[in-house]
Amino acid sequence: MKNSKQKKQAHATAYWKENLRYLIILLSVWFIVSYGAGILFKDILNEIKLGGFKLGFWFAQQGSIYIFIILIFVYVRLMNKLDKKYGYDK
Repeated sequence: MKNSKQKKQAHATAYWKENLRYLIILLSVWFIVSYGAGILFKDILNEIKLGGFKLGFWFAQQGSIYIFIILIFVYVRLMNKLDKKYGYDK
């Protein structure tokens, strides 16, 4: 009985660790795009034009939002796969 409980706990811990790994990666991308592209690297990116706008400005105003939306879909897809992998999709 205790062995089964320990297995469930180890299973849940592995699931949570993998979930945290995904969150850290996606939040890092989010930080780099919003803070890095919009503020830190804006001068370098502004040398490139996208649709007539400087790329640093574009990231600060629109690009970050597009990237955030893409990150949401990526997270949903990753979590669906993770749920299936660990049997939490039912």
